[in-house]
Amino acid sequence: EISSLSENDILVLRLDLTDRSSHEAATNSVLKHFGKIDVLVNNGGRSQRSLFVDTNLDVYNAIIELNYLGTISLTKHVLNHMIQRKKGKIVTVSSVMGIMGAPLATGYCASKHALQGFFNSLRTELTDYPEISIIQICPGPVQSQIIQNVFTENLAKSLENSGDQSHKMPTDRCARLTLVSVANDVKEAWISDHPYLAVCYLWQYAPTWAWWLMNRMGKRRIQNFKSGIDADASYSR
Repeated sequence: EISSLSENDILVLRLDLTDRSSHEAATNSVLKHFGKIDVLVNNGGRSQRSLFVDTNLDVYNAIIELNYLGTISLTKHVLNHMIQRKKGKIVTVSSVMGIMGAPLATGYCASKHALQGFFNSLRTELTDYPEISIIQICPGPVQSQIIQNVFTENLAKSLENSGDQSHKMPTDRCARLTLVSVANDVKEAWISDHPYLAVCYLWQYAPTWAWWLMNRMGKRRIQNFKSGIDADASYSR
């Protein structure tokens, strides 16, 4: 409504990150329609709410298949095009869970740590292409449908009660800060309210204190989850 886009400027394709054999065709469809890809935003994935001791291993396989392997598969096909053009931006929505560890999300944290390591390494492989930007966005808790769609202790089970999400960062603020980060080629952006943002700094600069604090906060997080409220609700009140 506020832009000059026409119907030809918009193309919507169905995509399954776990069907890696379809990613090349999807990339080619976009290139056929637009002729180029300027920006790839990797924003597909699922979170987790379950304790490791209760969780089937096939849940961890599914998390890695979706959050990690699916993301780098799509990236590979788009990056080939950007290397030919010597230009582009690859933006990956990671998480503060890619910086720290937290209970109830062992598999999710692992997948986000994997993305952090992968894209930090990929950036060093692209030093001969200074106009290809590798940007990682690490949001904290944000108002979205992510909690309603989390992995639980087995693949067939959905979360029974997602709890109140109103205490989390508004979606439009997270989106705006993401756009600001992308426009300014910020290599890594932590987008979160306190206390999660403060905890990120602890994990980065004072990990011993972070481990001690997370042991205390983690107990409350598990208690909240078992009580049927949002796992992080008590830290924002």
